[in-house]
Amino acid sequence: MKKRSLSLLVALLLSAAMIQGCVFANVQRPLDTNFEETRLGEKIGESHMTTVLWFFHWGDAGTKAAAEDGNISTIRHADMKVFTILFGLYGKVTTIVYGD
Repeated sequence: MKKRSLSLLVALLLSAAMIQGCVFANVQRPLDTNFEETRLGEKIGESHMTTVLWFFHWGDAGTKAAAEDGNISTIRHADMKVFTILFGLYGKVTTIVYGD
């Protein structure tokens, strides 16, 4: 009986580890690789893409759209932000660019 309880506990912990971030996730990460020489610039622009029910998508999360939003001609740095709820049932991707 004790061995069965331990097996069940291990199975529950593995299941919880596999689904982390699936119910809710809000992550922002850089799209740069050289952080030692990053200059942000004076302007910021954003672009968004939204998805609902894994099937309906709208918007433009590209760097060009973000640069146009911020009136940026020279991109210095870019970030990407991803927000999801319920395994992607609702999601939003945002591209943020910094420049001059």
